[in-house]
Amino acid sequence: MSAVLKPSSTTAVTAKVQRAGTTEPAWVRWSLIALALCFMFLFLVLPLAAVFTEALRKGVDVYWQALQEPDAWSAIRLTFLTALVAVPLNLVFGVAAAWAIAKYEFPGKAFLTTLVDLPFSVSPVVAGLIYVLMFGAQGWFGPWLQAHDIQIIFAVPGIVLATVFVTFPFIARELIPLMQAQGNDEEQAAIVLGATVWQTFWHVTLPNIQWGLMYGVILCNARAMGEFGAVSVVSGHIRGQTNTMPLHVEILYNEYQSAAAFAVASLLALLALVTLAIKSTVEWRHARELKASADLPPERPSAPSPSSKSTQP
Repeated sequence: MSAVLKPSSTTAVTAKVQRAGTTEPAWVRWSLIALALCFMFLFLVLPLAAVFTEALRKGVDVYWQALQEPDAWSAIRLTFLTALVAVPLNLVFGVAAAWAIAKYEFPGKAFLTTLVDLPFSVSPVVAGLIYVLMFGAQGWFGPWLQAHDIQIIFAVPGIVLATVFVTFPFIARELIPLMQAQGNDEEQAAIVLGATVWQTFWHVTLPNIQWGLMYGVILCNARAMGEFGAVSVVSGHIRGQTNTMPLHVEILYNEYQSAAAFAVASLLALLALVTLAIKSTVEWRHARELKASADLPPERPSAPSPSSKSTQP
């Protein structure tokens, strides 16, 4: 007679088969890990180390002197100013777009989602040319802007507009899947209880998306500070006026001022490392909060107090 497997032995055999099917030999695992580490070293760690090495090759004095030049300070101020304006604008637009797409049904919803993804599919250089065609001297609004003495192209407003365009999807694209996964149950409950739309947003929706919102803001800020293509088209490369840090690095390198170019580039690299540290901190705190909420024991009904028990006559 054929042996009959007990439930416990059947479970053990199934688990063993699953482990065998999803576990590779040791040499395969170590080879993949070594390949990944080599890739990270060659394409991430080594270029980053080269930037700081070249920046400090001629000494610390030359490094600080390159950062203290008026043109360098102007580029640093303009970079921070651009990020300071572009990130809050994208914060408002991104939250509004994500809220509309994830929480409501309306005609043209698919078209709005496509528009949100548009900057991902359009080259930054093309984005800069769009603003030149619209606001340049020979553009659609160029004569009217010149008549009213308004300068957009080859000025700070053009740089801000180009940066807003290329960084717009980051916050919205972080929030849309998060809001869709959360659903509308809590918002509908708040409205049924008498809350207004703004009260529902501030007290229900916003606390639920705070970590995703912070993550999107971090990514948006990193891209805003490092944008080159679109800003290069609309800036005009005017030293001391419309050059951001990436443009200033290009000018210095083309003029064979390698030490100064790598000094400014190292500052951009430091900003990237700070952004990475903030991003890791946000992810760690989010994971810790999720773990803490998952470890909470389920609420139990409290036992009735002795005074509430009915007394027998």
